[in-house]
Amino acid sequence: MINIKTDSRKVKKGDIFVALRGIVGDGHTFIPKAIENGASKIIAEQGKYSIPYEIVKDTREYLNNYLKENYNKYLQEMHIIGITGTNGKTTAAYLIYDALNKQDCKCCYIGTIGYFREKKIFDMPNTTPEVTEIYDMLISAYDAGYRYAVVEASSEGLLHRRLENVPFEYTIFTNLTQDHLNIHGTMENYAKCKQKLFNQIKPGGKAIINYDDPNKDMFMFNYNKNITYGFTGGDYKVSDYQMSIMGTSFTFISNGVKQNIKVPLIGKYNIYNVLCTIIVLYELGFTYSTIYEVLLNINSPAGRMDMLEYKNNRIIIDYAHTPDAVLNVISTVKEVCDGKVYTVFGCTGDRDRTKRPIMTKIVTDLCDNAIITCDDVHNEDPNQIVDDMIRGLTNTNYEIELDRKKAIIKGIKLLSTNDVLLILGKGHEEVMIVKNNERIPFNDKKTVLKYLESKKVIRIEKIDD
Repeated sequence: MINIKTDSRKVKKGDIFVALRGIVGDGHTFIPKAIENGASKIIAEQGKYSIPYEIVKDTREYLNNYLKENYNKYLQEMHIIGITGTNGKTTAAYLIYDALNKQDCKCCYIGTIGYFREKKIFDMPNTTPEVTEIYDMLISAYDAGYRYAVVEASSEGLLHRRLENVPFEYTIFTNLTQDHLNIHGTMENYAKCKQKLFNQIKPGGKAIINYDDPNKDMFMFNYNKNITYGFTGGDYKVSDYQMSIMGTSFTFISNGVKQNIKVPLIGKYNIYNVLCTIIVLYELGFTYSTIYEVLLNINSPAGRMDMLEYKNNRIIIDYAHTPDAVLNVISTVKEVCDGKVYTVFGCTGDRDRTKRPIMTKIVTDLCDNAIITCDDVHNEDPNQIVDDMIRGLTNTNYEIELDRKKAIIKGIKLLSTNDVLLILGKGHEEVMIVKNNERIPFNDKKTVLKYLESKKVIRIEKIDD
């Protein structure tokens, strides 16, 4: 455990407390609480305090330098993989985590779905937590014998310097599509935040970049060793693929040699995620024959194309919450579905409003029917969110049901034979965020399972948390 904290609630006797100025709050406000909890020293930009303290020009710079000087000697011994991009971060990161652990390479995962070592240790409030927490998780893993780590790098995390000085051996760029414009303002600013990750590769490390993304050149710096992957070109180029509801097989060419891969995942977009895994494993020294065997039994993360069978139909829960992700999921399902496709989805409150009508048009264009419902509304009026979603929409194959549980049940009742119900937007999440940012328990998959059990379709001994 590291001995420096930025959250006064987590300060224990002997810890150093650093007062950071943030977008929402100012850490100087919480200095009395840190002292009360036993802080041995305060690092601040102003003020006088009752315990030893140091006034510095920039507490963020002090913090990052302290972490680097005191802990990077341990992190340098680890193979740390950083992944950024709009879509695919969680799946690609989790696939790498799962593949390495399947080869007895002890790997931890830090990202959207939590902090994992052999199993989930705890959930996190955001994809990329504060830098002290990142270091705490990495050092804890190191102390437990882990020498591999996969870290999701969100644009907001990079913007607020939460990953500064972490020595990445590999960095991965998945793609860039519209999202988080409420934070960054423009796509250019959004891309520049993600660029920051590619300035943190340690000597001998490599940048792994999606060749098919139109923004790829922004991430291909001359001073890095760049490896590209894609369908239209790249060092790892997909030549063909076949897909069924049960999985995907594909062929890629690297150094002029064809390699065949099978995975229990569906979707062209998942081939991109698998390629990231293949490249990392190969660069770490695994043979293609070993990689092939590992990928046959690879596991995807919770809430990413999470599939349940219901009579002759399938219900799929997925985290897709951007226009590009929604398009990819629905297009994939339509390729392998013999029946109709229905979708339950909503849009998040207090976030980018411009993507809402785009998502609704994609869903209603591609699906037989859609049920518009609530996602995390935060402090926004759900009716306003729905009004944004249907603004300018000419399609009429949708209905509105703001109660998400009722919307999911309505979707299940639409299923007949060989149909698919997609439940999009929340994936693995265990809570619904409502007015005043109150968090109430809610999980899409558990909602489905409990309904099916009530209809005696299945028997549930225990639903895992």
